[in-house]
Amino acid sequence: MQVLVNTDSNIEATDDLVREVEASVDTVLARFEPRLTRIEVHLKDESAGRTTPDDISCTLEARPAGGNPLAATDNASTVTGAVTGALHKLASVLDSTFGRLDNHKGASAMGDEQPPMV
Repeated sequence: MQVLVNTDSNIEATDDLVREVEASVDTVLARFEPRLTRIEVHLKDESAGRTTPDDISCTLEARPAGGNPLAATDNASTVTGAVTGALHKLASVLDSTFGRLDNHKGASAMGDEQPPMV
């Protein structure tokens, strides 16, 4: 799984920041790695450098193999907080999406099961 980190002009993409974000993505999304080709991380300071609460935005875009992109966004006062929040939201979206796909083929729908014979 490839991780691409993009920042706006108000957030400096230092090597340490990129490594920290990549490590967080790898840790939280490791269980989905076989199904994902790429994760794009977009960081921006929505207040253009001014100090305001929850002004750092992180948008994560997951590219499932053979599927449509999925995204999640979170805002926080720090890059780490925004990335962590967005990762947890994206993990929830991926759980839901892959769970539906896994249960779609060959699985019985709720209510289709016959009650046990007595």
